[in-house]
Amino acid sequence: MCDTMVALGNVTADGSVLFAKNSDREPNEAHEVIIFPAAEHPQGSVVKCTYIEIPQVRHTYAVMLAKPFWIWGAEMGANEHGVVVGNEAVFTRIPHQKEPGLIGMDFIRLSLERSQNAEEALRCIVDLLEEYGQGGNCGFRHEMYYHNSFILADAREAWVLETAGKFWAAEKVKDIRSISNALTIGETWDLASQGLVEYAIKQGWCQSKSDFHFARCYSDLVYTRFSDARRRQKCSTDLLTIQRGKISEKTMFNVLRAHAGIGEDERRIDRGLTGSEVCMHAGFGPVRGSQSVGSLVSRIAPNGSTHWVTGSSAPCLSIFKPVWIDSGIPDEIIGHPQGTFNEVTLFWKHELLHREVLKNYPERSRVFQVERNKLEDEFLTEEREIRSRSTAERRAFTEACFQKSQKAEEKWLNAVLKVPERKVDLLYGLAWKQFNHEAGWVSPRRSK
Repeated sequence: MCDTMVALGNVTADGSVLFAKNSDREPNEAHEVIIFPAAEHPQGSVVKCTYIEIPQVRHTYAVMLAKPFWIWGAEMGANEHGVVVGNEAVFTRIPHQKEPGLIGMDFIRLSLERSQNAEEALRCIVDLLEEYGQGGNCGFRHEMYYHNSFILADAREAWVLETAGKFWAAEKVKDIRSISNALTIGETWDLASQGLVEYAIKQGWCQSKSDFHFARCYSDLVYTRFSDARRRQKCSTDLLTIQRGKISEKTMFNVLRAHAGIGEDERRIDRGLTGSEVCMHAGFGPVRGSQSVGSLVSRIAPNGSTHWVTGSSAPCLSIFKPVWIDSGIPDEIIGHPQGTFNEVTLFWKHELLHREVLKNYPERSRVFQVERNKLEDEFLTEEREIRSRSTAERRAFTEACFQKSQKAEEKWLNAVLKVPERKVDLLYGLAWKQFNHEAGWVSPRRSK
Protein backbone atom coordinates (compact mmCIF):
# COMPACT_ATOMS: atom_id res chain seq x y z
CA MET A 1 0.00 0.00 0.00
CA CYS A 2 1.33 3.43 -0.92
CA ASP A 3 0.37 7.03 -1.57
CA THR A 4 1.66 9.25 -4.38
CA MET A 5 0.87 12.90 -5.07
CA VAL A 6 1.86 15.84 -7.24
CA ALA A 7 1.28 19.60 -7.22
CA LEU A 8 1.89 21.60 -10.39
CA GLY A 9 3.54 25.00 -10.51
CA ASN A 10 0.19 26.84 -10.59
CA VAL A 11 -0.46 25.82 -6.95
CA THR A 12 3.03 25.68 -5.41
CA ALA A 13 4.77 28.46 -3.52
CA ASP A 14 7.62 28.95 -5.98
CA GLY A 15 6.17 27.70 -9.27
CA SER A 16 8.07 24.41 -9.29
CA VAL A 17 6.39 21.02 -9.66
CA LEU A 18 6.39 19.03 -6.41
CA PHE A 19 6.10 15.24 -6.33
CA ALA A 20 5.87 13.06 -3.21
CA LYS A 21 5.50 9.38 -2.42
CA ASN A 22 5.69 6.91 0.44
CA SER A 23 6.83 3.40 -0.44
CA ASP A 24 4.84 0.96 1.70
CA ARG A 25 6.35 -2.50 1.85
CA GLU A 26 6.98 -5.27 4.41
CA PRO A 27 8.81 -4.02 7.54
CA ASN A 28 11.99 -5.99 6.79
CA GLU A 29 11.94 -5.25 3.06
CA ALA A 30 14.88 -2.86 3.19
CA HIS A 31 14.63 0.31 1.13
CA GLU A 32 17.62 1.29 -0.98
CA VAL A 33 18.50 4.62 -2.61
CA ILE A 34 20.87 4.20 -5.54
CA ILE A 35 22.03 6.13 -8.62
CA PHE A 36 22.82 4.51 -11.97
CA PRO A 37 24.76 6.64 -14.48
CA ALA A 38 23.80 7.10 -18.11
CA ALA A 39 25.09 4.29 -20.30
CA GLU A 40 25.53 3.14 -23.90
CA HIS A 41 24.48 -0.38 -24.83
CA PRO A 42 25.42 -2.59 -27.78
CA GLN A 43 22.86 -2.98 -30.51
CA GLY A 44 20.80 -6.12 -29.97
CA SER A 45 21.55 -6.36 -26.23
CA VAL A 46 18.92 -7.24 -23.63
CA VAL A 47 18.20 -6.01 -20.12
CA LYS A 48 17.29 -8.40 -17.29
CA CYS A 49 14.47 -6.88 -15.28
CA THR A 50 13.20 -8.42 -12.02
CA TYR A 51 12.00 -11.59 -13.77
CA ILE A 52 12.31 -11.37 -17.55
CA GLU A 53 14.64 -10.07 -20.23
CA ILE A 54 13.54 -7.53 -22.83
CA PRO A 55 15.45 -5.75 -25.61
CA GLN A 56 17.67 -2.92 -24.34
CA VAL A 57 17.78 0.53 -25.93
CA ARG A 58 21.04 1.98 -27.20
CA HIS A 59 21.22 4.73 -24.55
CA THR A 60 19.84 4.85 -21.00
CA TYR A 61 19.64 8.05 -18.97
CA ALA A 62 21.07 8.53 -15.48
CA VAL A 63 18.52 7.63 -12.80
CA MET A 64 18.09 7.79 -9.05
CA LEU A 65 15.97 4.95 -7.72
CA ALA A 66 14.30 4.45 -4.35
CA LYS A 67 13.58 0.75 -4.34
CA PRO A 68 13.06 -2.52 -2.48
CA PHE A 69 16.56 -4.02 -2.24
CA TRP A 70 15.68 -7.22 -4.14
CA ILE A 71 13.80 -5.72 -7.09
CA TRP A 72 15.47 -4.55 -10.32
CA GLY A 73 13.05 -1.66 -10.69
CA ALA A 74 11.90 0.94 -8.19
CA GLU A 75 8.88 2.14 -6.26
CA MET A 76 9.82 5.70 -7.20
CA GLY A 77 12.64 7.51 -8.89
CA ALA A 78 13.87 10.31 -11.11
CA ASN A 79 16.16 10.81 -14.08
CA GLU A 80 18.66 13.36 -15.34
CA HIS A 81 15.95 15.15 -17.37
CA GLY A 82 13.80 15.89 -14.34
CA VAL A 83 11.26 13.13 -14.93
CA VAL A 84 9.88 11.60 -11.72
CA VAL A 85 7.65 8.50 -11.52
CA GLY A 86 5.97 6.60 -8.67
CA ASN A 87 3.54 3.68 -8.68
CA GLU A 88 0.65 2.26 -6.68
CA ALA A 89 -0.66 -1.27 -6.38
CA VAL A 90 -4.25 -1.41 -7.63
CA PHE A 91 -6.67 -4.31 -7.55
CA THR A 92 -8.89 -4.95 -10.55
CA ARG A 93 -11.36 -7.40 -12.04
CA ILE A 94 -8.81 -8.45 -14.64
CA PRO A 95 -7.11 -11.66 -13.41
CA HIS A 96 -3.58 -11.11 -12.17
CA GLN A 97 -0.84 -12.81 -14.17
CA LYS A 98 1.24 -14.94 -11.79
CA GLU A 99 3.75 -16.00 -14.41
CA PRO A 100 6.97 -13.93 -14.33
CA GLY A 101 6.72 -10.77 -16.39
CA LEU A 102 7.22 -7.05 -15.96
CA ILE A 103 6.09 -5.69 -12.60
CA GLY A 104 5.12 -2.12 -11.75
CA MET A 105 8.56 -1.27 -10.39
CA ASP A 106 10.19 -2.47 -13.62
CA PHE A 107 7.99 -0.11 -15.62
CA ILE A 108 9.19 2.80 -13.50
CA ARG A 109 12.89 2.14 -14.05
CA LEU A 110 12.46 1.39 -17.74
CA SER A 111 10.48 4.59 -18.30
CA LEU A 112 13.01 6.72 -16.42
CA GLU A 113 15.96 5.24 -18.29
CA ARG A 114 14.27 5.83 -21.67
CA SER A 115 12.34 9.13 -21.43
CA GLN A 116 13.04 12.85 -21.50
CA ASN A 117 9.65 14.05 -20.26
CA ALA A 118 6.58 12.77 -18.44
CA GLU A 119 4.50 12.05 -21.53
CA GLU A 120 7.35 10.07 -23.07
CA ALA A 121 7.57 8.07 -19.84
CA LEU A 122 3.84 7.38 -20.02
CA ARG A 123 4.11 6.24 -23.65
CA CYS A 124 7.06 4.03 -22.73
CA ILE A 125 5.06 2.29 -20.00
CA VAL A 126 1.94 1.70 -22.09
CA ASP A 127 3.98 0.41 -25.05
CA LEU A 128 5.74 -2.08 -22.78
CA LEU A 129 2.47 -2.96 -21.05
CA GLU A 130 0.70 -3.70 -24.32
CA GLU A 131 3.61 -5.82 -25.55
CA TYR A 132 4.53 -7.74 -22.39
CA GLY A 133 1.62 -7.28 -20.00
CA GLN A 134 2.27 -7.13 -16.28
CA GLY A 135 2.76 -10.05 -13.95
CA GLY A 136 4.86 -11.74 -11.33
CA ASN A 137 5.14 -11.78 -7.55
CA CYS A 138 5.70 -8.32 -6.05
CA GLY A 139 5.98 -9.44 -2.42
CA PHE A 140 9.13 -10.05 -0.38
CA ARG A 141 8.34 -12.76 2.17
CA HIS A 142 4.67 -12.96 1.25
CA GLU A 143 3.51 -13.35 -2.34
CA MET A 144 1.49 -10.44 -3.69
CA TYR A 145 0.11 -9.82 -7.16
CA TYR A 146 -1.46 -6.63 -8.43
CA HIS A 147 -1.81 -4.18 -11.28
CA ASN A 148 -0.46 -0.63 -11.18
CA SER A 149 -1.24 3.04 -11.33
CA PHE A 150 1.38 5.76 -11.74
CA ILE A 151 2.01 9.46 -11.39
CA LEU A 152 4.54 10.74 -13.92
CA ALA A 153 5.82 14.32 -13.67
CA ASP A 154 8.34 16.72 -15.14
CA ALA A 155 8.92 20.47 -14.80
CA ARG A 156 5.97 21.30 -17.10
CA GLU A 157 3.26 18.74 -16.47
CA ALA A 158 2.12 15.55 -14.79
CA TRP A 159 0.00 12.54 -15.71
CA VAL A 160 -1.95 9.87 -13.86
CA LEU A 161 -1.81 6.48 -15.58
CA GLU A 162 -4.00 3.62 -14.31
CA THR A 163 -3.93 0.05 -15.57
CA ALA A 164 -5.97 -3.14 -15.41
CA GLY A 165 -4.11 -5.98 -17.07
CA LYS A 166 -3.21 -4.62 -20.51
CA PHE A 167 -5.99 -2.03 -20.39
CA TRP A 168 -5.21 1.51 -19.28
CA ALA A 169 -6.44 5.09 -19.03
CA ALA A 170 -4.48 8.30 -18.49
CA GLU A 171 -5.44 11.73 -17.24
CA LYS A 172 -3.44 14.95 -17.46
CA VAL A 173 -3.10 16.65 -14.08
CA LYS A 174 -4.52 20.18 -13.79
CA ASP A 175 -3.16 21.27 -10.39
CA ILE A 176 -3.25 18.88 -7.41
CA ARG A 177 -3.56 15.12 -7.81
CA SER A 178 -3.18 12.20 -5.46
CA ILE A 179 -3.47 8.44 -5.97
CA SER A 180 -3.52 5.52 -3.58
CA ASN A 181 -4.33 1.83 -3.95
CA ALA A 182 -7.48 2.31 -5.99
CA LEU A 183 -8.43 3.27 -9.53
CA THR A 184 -9.57 6.90 -9.66
CA ILE A 185 -10.20 7.79 -13.31
CA GLY A 186 -13.93 7.91 -14.07
CA GLU A 187 -16.01 8.87 -17.10
CA THR A 188 -13.40 11.13 -18.73
CA TRP A 189 -9.73 10.74 -19.59
CA ASP A 190 -7.17 12.15 -22.00
CA LEU A 191 -5.70 8.91 -23.35
CA ALA A 192 -6.79 5.27 -23.17
CA SER A 193 -6.12 1.83 -24.61
CA GLN A 194 -8.17 0.48 -27.47
CA GLY A 195 -11.17 -1.59 -26.45
CA LEU A 196 -11.27 -0.23 -22.88
CA VAL A 197 -14.99 0.56 -22.93
CA GLU A 198 -16.03 -2.30 -25.21
CA TYR A 199 -14.43 -4.91 -22.94
CA ALA A 200 -16.31 -3.59 -19.90
CA ILE A 201 -19.60 -3.71 -21.81
CA LYS A 202 -18.85 -7.27 -22.98
CA GLN A 203 -18.18 -8.36 -19.40
CA GLY A 204 -21.44 -6.81 -18.23
CA TRP A 205 -19.72 -4.26 -15.99
CA CYS A 206 -21.69 -1.48 -17.67
CA GLN A 207 -24.51 -1.28 -20.20
CA SER A 208 -23.18 1.25 -22.68
CA LYS A 209 -20.50 3.84 -23.37
CA SER A 210 -22.57 6.49 -21.59
CA ASP A 211 -22.69 4.26 -18.51
CA PHE A 212 -18.93 3.60 -18.49
CA HIS A 213 -16.80 4.64 -15.51
CA PHE A 214 -13.25 3.25 -15.53
CA ALA A 215 -12.77 2.91 -11.77
CA ARG A 216 -16.27 1.59 -11.14
CA CYS A 217 -16.14 -0.93 -13.97
CA TYR A 218 -12.62 -2.28 -13.51
CA SER A 219 -12.03 -2.15 -9.72
CA ASP A 220 -11.98 -5.23 -7.52
CA LEU A 221 -14.17 -3.88 -4.74
CA VAL A 222 -13.03 -6.21 -1.93
CA TYR A 223 -9.27 -5.57 -2.12
CA THR A 224 -9.82 -1.90 -2.91
CA ARG A 225 -12.01 -1.48 0.16
CA PHE A 226 -9.63 -3.21 2.56
CA SER A 227 -6.71 -1.13 1.31
CA ASP A 228 -8.52 1.94 2.73
CA ALA A 229 -7.24 3.72 -0.36
CA ARG A 230 -10.08 6.14 -0.93
CA ARG A 231 -9.82 7.57 2.58
CA ARG A 232 -6.05 7.95 2.25
CA GLN A 233 -6.41 9.63 -1.13
CA LYS A 234 -8.93 12.05 0.32
CA CYS A 235 -6.59 12.76 3.22
CA SER A 236 -3.63 13.69 1.02
CA THR A 237 -5.79 15.65 -1.43
CA ASP A 238 -7.42 17.66 1.35
CA LEU A 239 -4.11 18.40 3.07
CA LEU A 240 -2.65 19.71 -0.18
CA THR A 241 -5.77 21.64 -1.16
CA ILE A 242 -5.82 23.74 2.01
CA GLN A 243 -2.24 24.80 1.17
CA ARG A 244 -3.11 25.68 -2.42
CA GLY A 245 -0.74 28.39 -3.66
CA LYS A 246 1.60 27.82 -0.72
CA ILE A 247 2.61 24.20 -1.27
CA SER A 248 6.32 23.67 -0.60
CA GLU A 249 8.72 20.82 0.02
CA LYS A 250 7.86 21.09 3.72
CA THR A 251 4.16 20.73 2.87
CA MET A 252 4.95 17.49 1.09
CA PHE A 253 7.05 16.24 4.02
CA ASN A 254 4.12 16.87 6.34
CA VAL A 255 1.55 15.17 4.11
CA LEU A 256 3.73 12.04 3.85
CA ARG A 257 3.85 12.07 7.68
CA ALA A 258 0.07 12.35 8.06
CA HIS A 259 -1.64 9.97 10.46
CA ALA A 260 -5.10 11.46 9.97
CA GLY A 261 -7.10 13.55 7.56
CA ILE A 262 -8.63 16.94 8.23
CA GLY A 263 -11.12 16.66 11.07
CA GLU A 264 -10.03 13.11 11.96
CA ASP A 265 -8.50 12.01 15.25
CA GLU A 266 -5.20 10.15 15.09
CA ARG A 267 -5.53 6.48 15.93
CA ARG A 268 -3.02 4.67 18.09
CA ILE A 269 -0.67 2.91 15.72
CA ASP A 270 -0.64 -0.24 17.89
CA ARG A 271 -4.38 -0.80 17.62
CA GLY A 272 -6.60 -2.22 14.91
CA LEU A 273 -6.47 -5.07 12.42
CA THR A 274 -7.54 -2.83 9.54
CA GLY A 275 -7.12 0.78 8.58
CA SER A 276 -4.08 2.62 7.31
CA GLU A 277 -2.76 6.14 7.03
CA VAL A 278 -0.61 8.03 4.53
CA CYS A 279 2.27 7.44 6.95
CA MET A 280 1.66 3.72 7.32
CA HIS A 281 2.71 1.65 10.33
CA ALA A 282 2.64 -2.15 10.19
CA GLY A 283 0.65 -4.21 12.63
CA PHE A 284 -0.95 -7.63 12.95
CA GLY A 285 -2.52 -9.49 10.05
CA PRO A 286 -2.47 -9.35 6.28
CA VAL A 287 -4.24 -5.99 5.95
CA ARG A 288 -1.65 -4.20 8.12
CA GLY A 289 1.38 -6.14 6.95
CA SER A 290 3.19 -3.21 5.36
CA GLN A 291 4.54 0.16 6.39
CA SER A 292 6.19 3.23 4.85
CA VAL A 293 9.77 2.00 4.43
CA GLY A 294 11.02 4.96 2.37
CA SER A 295 9.87 8.38 1.22
CA LEU A 296 10.68 10.78 -1.62
CA VAL A 297 9.84 14.42 -2.28
CA SER A 298 11.07 15.95 -5.55
CA ARG A 299 11.18 19.62 -6.47
CA ILE A 300 11.20 19.70 -10.29
CA ALA A 301 12.07 22.94 -12.08
CA PRO A 302 13.37 23.86 -15.56
CA ASN A 303 16.76 24.80 -14.09
CA GLY A 304 17.18 21.56 -12.15
CA SER A 305 15.63 19.15 -9.67
CA THR A 306 16.34 18.42 -6.01
CA HIS A 307 15.24 15.10 -4.56
CA TRP A 308 14.60 14.76 -0.83
CA VAL A 309 14.92 11.17 0.42
CA THR A 310 14.62 9.50 3.80
CA GLY A 311 16.13 6.13 2.87
CA SER A 312 14.46 4.85 6.03
CA SER A 313 11.15 3.72 7.50
CA ALA A 314 8.40 5.90 8.93
CA PRO A 315 8.65 9.44 7.55
CA CYS A 316 7.16 10.64 10.85
CA LEU A 317 10.42 9.49 12.50
CA SER A 318 12.85 10.11 9.62
CA ILE A 319 14.82 13.01 8.17
CA PHE A 320 14.49 14.17 4.56
CA LYS A 321 17.91 14.77 2.99
CA PRO A 322 18.71 16.45 -0.37
CA VAL A 323 20.14 14.57 -3.36
CA TRP A 324 21.05 15.61 -6.91
CA ILE A 325 21.51 12.93 -9.56
CA ASP A 326 24.59 14.54 -11.12
CA SER A 327 26.40 14.99 -7.80
CA GLY A 328 25.74 11.53 -6.39
CA ILE A 329 24.90 10.07 -3.01
CA PRO A 330 27.05 9.02 -0.03
CA ASP A 331 27.18 5.28 -0.75
CA GLU A 332 29.33 4.66 2.31
CA ILE A 333 26.46 5.89 4.52
CA ILE A 334 23.49 4.49 2.60
CA GLY A 335 25.06 1.13 1.78
CA HIS A 336 23.19 -1.74 0.17
CA PRO A 337 20.78 -3.18 2.75
CA GLN A 338 19.28 -6.65 2.59
CA GLY A 339 16.32 -8.26 4.35
CA THR A 340 18.12 -8.84 7.64
CA PHE A 341 19.50 -6.47 10.24
CA ASN A 342 22.83 -4.83 9.48
CA GLU A 343 23.39 -1.49 11.18
CA VAL A 344 26.19 -0.58 8.76
CA THR A 345 23.49 0.46 6.26
CA LEU A 346 21.32 3.57 6.59
CA PHE A 347 18.03 1.66 6.49
CA TRP A 348 18.89 -0.72 9.31
CA LYS A 349 20.74 1.84 11.40
CA HIS A 350 17.56 3.91 11.44
CA GLU A 351 15.61 0.82 12.52
CA LEU A 352 17.48 0.99 15.83
CA LEU A 353 15.63 4.25 16.50
CA HIS A 354 12.39 3.39 14.71
CA ARG A 355 11.74 0.07 16.44
CA GLU A 356 12.57 1.46 19.86
CA VAL A 357 10.13 4.34 19.36
CA LEU A 358 7.39 1.82 18.54
CA LYS A 359 7.61 0.50 22.11
CA ASN A 360 6.04 3.77 23.30
CA TYR A 361 5.20 5.78 20.21
CA PRO A 362 3.18 8.61 21.81
CA GLU A 363 5.94 9.63 24.22
CA ARG A 364 9.13 8.45 22.52
CA SER A 365 8.29 10.07 19.17
CA ARG A 366 7.98 13.46 20.86
CA VAL A 367 11.52 13.30 22.23
CA PHE A 368 13.14 14.51 19.01
CA GLN A 369 10.47 15.75 16.58
CA VAL A 370 11.03 19.45 17.29
CA GLU A 371 14.78 19.06 16.80
CA ARG A 372 14.20 16.97 13.67
CA ASN A 373 11.99 19.65 12.16
CA LYS A 374 14.56 22.32 12.95
CA LEU A 375 17.30 20.27 11.29
CA GLU A 376 15.19 19.82 8.15
CA ASP A 377 14.43 23.54 8.06
CA GLU A 378 18.17 24.22 8.11
CA PHE A 379 18.67 21.79 5.21
CA LEU A 380 15.86 23.44 3.23
CA THR A 381 17.22 26.94 3.77
CA GLU A 382 20.77 25.97 2.82
CA GLU A 383 19.57 23.96 -0.20
CA ARG A 384 18.10 27.09 -1.79
CA GLU A 385 21.60 28.56 -1.84
CA ILE A 386 23.40 25.36 -2.81
CA ARG A 387 21.13 24.14 -5.66
CA SER A 388 22.74 26.45 -8.25
CA ARG A 389 26.34 25.72 -7.25
CA SER A 390 28.88 23.29 -8.66
CA THR A 391 28.56 19.53 -8.62
CA ALA A 392 31.34 19.27 -6.03
CA GLU A 393 29.67 21.78 -3.69
CA ARG A 394 26.32 20.06 -3.94
CA ARG A 395 27.88 16.66 -3.33
CA ALA A 396 29.62 17.99 -0.22
CA PHE A 397 26.33 19.44 1.02
CA THR A 398 24.49 16.14 0.48
CA GLU A 399 27.18 14.25 2.40
CA ALA A 400 27.07 16.79 5.22
CA CYS A 401 23.29 16.44 5.52
CA PHE A 402 23.51 12.64 5.70
CA GLN A 403 26.30 12.84 8.29
CA LYS A 404 24.43 15.36 10.45
CA SER A 405 21.31 13.20 10.24
CA GLN A 406 23.18 10.11 11.40
CA LYS A 407 24.73 11.91 14.34
CA ALA A 408 21.36 13.34 15.30
CA GLU A 409 19.66 9.93 15.21
CA GLU A 410 22.39 8.42 17.37
CA LYS A 411 21.78 11.13 19.96
CA TRP A 412 18.01 10.75 19.74
CA LEU A 413 18.22 6.99 20.20
CA ASN A 414 19.98 7.41 23.51
CA ALA A 415 17.35 9.93 24.61
CA VAL A 416 14.51 7.65 23.49
CA LEU A 417 15.88 4.74 25.51
CA LYS A 418 15.53 6.83 28.65
CA VAL A 419 11.77 7.01 28.16
CA PRO A 420 10.03 3.94 29.63
CA GLU A 421 8.33 1.46 27.35
CA ARG A 422 4.55 1.14 27.56
CA LYS A 423 2.21 -1.78 27.16
CA VAL A 424 1.12 -2.12 23.51
CA ASP A 425 -1.78 -4.04 22.01
CA LEU A 426 -1.14 -7.79 22.30
CA LEU A 427 -1.49 -8.67 18.61
CA TYR A 428 0.57 -5.64 17.57
CA GLY A 429 3.30 -6.72 19.98
CA LEU A 430 3.26 -10.27 18.62
CA ALA A 431 3.50 -9.00 15.05
CA TRP A 432 6.57 -6.88 15.81
CA LYS A 433 8.15 -9.69 17.80
CA GLN A 434 7.90 -11.82 14.65
CA PHE A 435 9.17 -9.03 12.36
CA ASN A 436 12.19 -8.53 14.62
CA HIS A 437 12.90 -12.25 14.82
CA GLU A 438 12.84 -12.63 11.03
CA ALA A 439 15.20 -9.66 10.68
CA GLY A 440 17.64 -10.85 13.33
CA TRP A 441 17.18 -7.43 14.91
CA VAL A 442 19.20 -6.65 18.02
CA SER A 443 17.73 -4.14 20.45
CA PRO A 444 20.23 -1.37 21.34
CA ARG A 445 21.39 -0.60 24.86
CA ARG A 446 21.41 2.85 26.32
CA SER A 447 24.89 4.34 26.46
CA LYS A 448 26.07 5.54 29.85
